[in-house]
Amino acid sequence: MTSTSPILRRLPLGSQWPCIDPFLFCAHHNDAYPQGNGAFGPDPALLAGRNIGNDFSAQDGWSMYHGQDVPGFPVHPHRGFETITLVRKGMLDHADSLGAMARFGGGDVQWMTAGSGVQHTEMFPLLHTDRPNPLQLFQIWLNLPARHKMEPAHFTMYWNEQIPRLQQVDAAGAATTVTVVAGALPGADAPLPPPPASWAAQADSDVAVWIIELAPGARWTLPRARGADTQRMLYWFAGQQLTLAQDTLRCISTHSKTSCCTTPVASLPSWCCCKATRLPNPWHAMARLS
Repeated sequence: MTSTSPILRRLPLGSQWPCIDPFLFCAHHNDAYPQGNGAFGPDPALLAGRNIGNDFSAQDGWSMYHGQDVPGFPVHPHRGFETITLVRKGMLDHADSLGAMARFGGGDVQWMTAGSGVQHTEMFPLLHTDRPNPLQLFQIWLNLPARHKMEPAHFTMYWNEQIPRLQQVDAAGAATTVTVVAGALPGADAPLPPPPASWAAQADSDVAVWIIELAPGARWTLPRARGADTQRMLYWFAGQQLTLAQDTLRCISTHSKTSCCTTPVASLPSWCCCKATRLPNPWHAMARLS
């Protein structure tokens, strides 16, 4: 008997999330950084017991990663693909070999085409010395078409206030907000132009990156994909329960060193109706559609 469910498979979420081609990699950083020491880092006493230079321990709810004094990722190279960095909380300091520099956060997005090669740094400054410095971001690696892999590197910033959003209220008065990073979404303004060499810039690619937030009890229907063979990956990263088409999904674990719920992942071939259960916290998903 053929299943009519739009869910093709479910996978638990960790710090690195499974992907569908042309997406290569998706990381979720969710760090409860403490107050800063005035030099953009934590109190040195809090570094005891960490493998400084390669700290992914999530000790006390946060990691230094490859940073020595300031958490983050010092200079490193990329080539042949793109990075899309979405910072929901906190700030990220970026500098690269193109001469581009930016401090961004609070919903800002950086889209960098590595192309023939670029070096950059990504550091997480602890700006506040009188209160904690929570950080939450996603970084997506998107492959480049073979003919564009050696294109010159390219750097783009999407500032939060420029990014289109669809806001919908259902019949019960519950709101859904969809942030449109890439890919046209019916009812929303046109997405900002992707870098010229990107898969997202190809007219027939059907590549999209959307962040979906449903208030408790909200219902929203994901529009049908344009491509007959398009597969969608829906990441549920916050909330306790949702209904996806006819399937009720629940968070199967909230015990994680990264403070990220381990949750089901759904691949969606065409459409689905999502409903967040009426619980105190909103339901969040990040839909990466290819």
